[in-house]
Parts: sequence; C-alpha cells; structure tokens
Amino acid sequence: MDAANCRFPKLSMQWLLAVSMYLLTWGSPGVHGYLLRSSSRCMLIPRSMALCYDIGYSEMRIPNLLEHETMAEVIQQSSSWLPLLARECHPDARIFLCSLFAPICLDRFIYPCRSLCEAVRNSCAPIMACYGYPWPEILNCNKFPVDHNLCISTITDETTSSRRMPQASCRDCELEEASTAKEILENICANDFTVKIRISRKNTTSTISAFDLDSKLEVLKHGPLLRVEIHPKLQHWLDLDATCVHNIMRGTHTGVYVISGEVQNDKVFVNKAYAWHKKNRNLQLAVRRFQQSLLY
Repeated sequence: MDAANCRFPKLSMQWLLAVSMYLLTWGSPGVHGYLLRSSSRCMLIPRSMALCYDIGYSEMRIPNLLEHETMAEVIQQSSSWLPLLARECHPDARIFLCSLFAPICLDRFIYPCRSLCEAVRNSCAPIMACYGYPWPEILNCNKFPVDHNLCISTITDETTSSRRMPQASCRDCELEEASTAKEILENICANDFTVKIRISRKNTTSTISAFDLDSKLEVLKHGPLLRVEIHPKLQHWLDLDATCVHNIMRGTHTGVYVISGEVQNDKVFVNKAYAWHKKNRNLQLAVRRFQQSLLY
C-alpha cells in the first residue's frame, strides 16, 4: 500500500467542537497533564503520515500517547495500521488510532474513552487474528478512562447506524494468472457464481471504500443468487473488502475482470479474479467454452 498517497475522510467538526467545549468547561490541568504537556511540543502532521494526515486538525503533539519521540518513528509505526484500516473493520478505528498516534495539540492530552477502544477492538481484533497478530498490549482498553471522564468517545452509534460492521475474514484474493483454459474452467465450475464486471476507482487519492461497480455486468453463472441481487451484493463486497479489490486492481484506475466466488450467510466472497483483456486468450477461451456448455 502506498502510504504517501493514502487519504482518509476528515473527522467531523462536531467531534472537534465537542473536545473544545470540554476543555473550556473543565478545570485546570492536573500535575500529570501538566508534565505531559510541558514535555511535548506541537508539530504539523506531515503528508507522509497517511494514517492521520488531513484528519480534521493539522497539529499533533510529540512525544505522542504511545511514547513515540520522533516524527520518523510515528510515521513508521502508524503506517503498519494502514492495511487494517483498508479492511474497514470499524468506522471509528481511525479516530481511535489517531488519538494515540497524533494527539490533537490542545492544552492537555485527550485520551480515547475505554468504550471507543473496546468497540474498535471487538470489531478489528478478529481480523488481525486472521493474520496472526493479537490485539497489542499497548492498546489494552483497561488503560483508558471510562466514559464519564474527559475522553474521546465513540462517534458511530452502532445501534442505529445502517452501516454493517465487517465480519472477520481470513480470505485474501489476488489477481490470478490465466495459466490454462482448463484450469479456469474448473475454477468457474467449482465456485457458486462467476461474473464479468468493470470496477472503477472513485477517488484516486483514497483506498478506503473508493471503488465503484459499473451498472452493466455479465452474469456467467449465478448459482444460488438471484440475478437482481448480484449487483448490490457485489457492490457491498467492494465496500466491505477494500483490500481484496485493491489487490485485484493493482493500482489501476479502472478494469474489467472475471470474478468467481462463494455465497455464505447471504454474503459473497470472491475467490478468483482474472483480468479481462485481449492478450488473455486462455480466459476468453474458458468463458466461451462455459457459455457453450450451457446451451447443451
């Protein structure tokens, strides 16, 4: 993932105003808060810090709440979280991480609330576990203040939000090489559905929910899916598993692909993806043979 070109949505002004109002109405800082503030300095968030650049405020404190003492260390450590954010495991994951990596430059350090940590952990930790990474001890939610103290709380209301939280998935998809027509044909037969689609990147500066599915698609095999539900389910797949789509597109802005996958619990999972172009004769031959088999 190109960290320098990765951009994310800005935080809402509502959140920034809420923090400011807390500071105005809260008492003078305690000794601990004073020591933290006096030992730190404000610095501009650089463009190369993709995790938190353009988040809604421009300055952060160094050392941060994870005790990173240089900007180079912050950039290096924060970039390791970009693949997880690409999975969109929780809508407030970026807010939580940036409150620690790039604390806003105010009169005192503002920690994330324990409830925010727990919400992000409960949704993101299972996905991290798929790749052998446990939730780190440095992000132990018990270290953070309970919600009635001054802290950054959850912005997303999971009880009323229409956004579905991603479920843990250990599946990774890559763009396949069309080795032989026979192998491709076997893959089509082994999967529940196969569709020829065009994917476009909505915003060239973002890899998070930045893909769109052309309204016209060619259904080669629909399996248990109704034809009318294939497009919305595939669009949901694009939004839910941005990392998979990013791997398939390999940095291109638009492309046509033949994808095959399974249907589980009313959701689609893509297992195979092939780029559709003139040079890919094995893919074209496999598709043609499959279409011919349906006539008999």
